[in-house]
Amino acid sequence: MEFREIKEDSTVYPGEYLLHEPSQEIVLCGAYVKSEGKIKALRQGRLMEDKIENFRKIWTNKKEMKENKRFNKCGGCKGK
Repeated sequence: MEFREIKEDSTVYPGEYLLHEPSQEIVLCGAYVKSEGKIKALRQGRLMEDKIENFRKIWTNKKEMKENKRFNKCGGCKGK
């Protein structure tokens, strides 16, 4: 897992998880306001607003995503 800088050509989508560097916490992006240079995000259940420079995008490669993706099926309908 890497934390990449958000550049001018980067796109940040609402619902994307970001690292807030000053607090060292993972936050949920609510709005990316490029014109104002700010990101609004949910942190510990509260809305916060900070400069874009204080956030980093979370990046994982396909292998890491596959390892972390775990889901179980109940199997109840399998034999029917």
